[in-house]
Amino acid sequence: MAFGVKKSFFGRMKEKVEDVIFMRPSIDEDMIDELEEALITSDIGMDTTMKITEQLRSDIKQQRLSKPEDVKDQIKTIVEGLIDKGDAQKLNDATPLIILMIGVNGVGKTTSIAKITHKLQAQGKTVLLAAADTFRAAAAEQLQVWGQRLGVNVIRHQEGADPSAVIFDAIQAAKARGIDVLICDTAGRLHNKKNLMTELEKMRKVIDREWPEAERETLLVLDAATGKNAVSQAKEFGEIAPLTGIVLTKLDGTAKGGIVITIADEFDIPVKFIGVGEGMDDLKEFDAAEFAGGLFE
Repeated sequence: MAFGVKKSFFGRMKEKVEDVIFMRPSIDEDMIDELEEALITSDIGMDTTMKITEQLRSDIKQQRLSKPEDVKDQIKTIVEGLIDKGDAQKLNDATPLIILMIGVNGVGKTTSIAKITHKLQAQGKTVLLAAADTFRAAAAEQLQVWGQRLGVNVIRHQEGADPSAVIFDAIQAAKARGIDVLICDTAGRLHNKKNLMTELEKMRKVIDREWPEAERETLLVLDAATGKNAVSQAKEFGEIAPLTGIVLTKLDGTAKGGIVITIADEFDIPVKFIGVGEGMDDLKEFDAAEFAGGLFE
C-alpha cells in the first residue's frame, strides 16, 4: 500500500468511493451526489470536492465513461492533478540551505525536524539545528535530545531569549563549520499572530543579512488527525509567512488524510513530506501519483 500507510485513510476512502460507484445501477447525477458526500466525509473541503465532481461530470460526458471502474480511475486522475505540484514537492537540494520549521505545539514539529535531519544525513549532508522556539518551556531541551541521538549540534540560548539572536548565532556557526543545512525550530503561537509575524520577519531579515547566498525553505508542520483545524492553520500561517511546503504528520492513524487534497488545492502549497509512523524512516517524501493511487487502487 502506498507509503506504507495503514487502511485507516486509504482503505476507508476507497471503500466509500467504491460503495457509491459499484453499488449503483448506472452512472447518473444521484451517483455524483453520493460521491460528493463520500469525499466530504473523508475531510476533503467543500470547494475542492465540488471542483472534483464538476470535473468528473465533464469527463464522464466528454469521454463517454460508462463503466464504474472507468469512473474510479478518472477520480484518481483528477485528484492527482490537484495535488501534483511537480518539482516544488521536493525539498530544495541546494546547499547551503536554511529550513524554517513552523507550526503550533503538538503537531510533531520537533520530531519532524529530527526525521528530516536523519534523511539529510543519509544523503551525506551535514546538519545544524537552531532552537529558536525560545517561548515554549522545554522546546530547546527536546531539540537537544534529538540532536544528541543524531549526533548533530544544537545552537540554543536561554528560555525567553530573542529568537533572532539564536538564528544569528546559528548562521555564524553554520558558516564557520561549513554546514550544508541549518534547520531552525520556531515558536508557533497562532493565538498571538502579530508577535509571531514580527518574530518571523526579524528572522528573515537576519538570514537576508547574514547568509544571503543560502537557499530557503519554510515548512509548515500540520497534524492530519486534526482535519479541518489543520486547514485553518494552513490559512493562518500562510498569511504570516511565505510557505514553501507542508509536512503532514500522523497520517498513519487517521481517516482525515483528505486534507492533503484540500491544502494542495485551496492554498496551492506543495506537500513535501508525510508522516506514516513513529520510526525515523517513516517520514516519506510526498509522491502525488503514489498518493492518488493509494486512495483508489
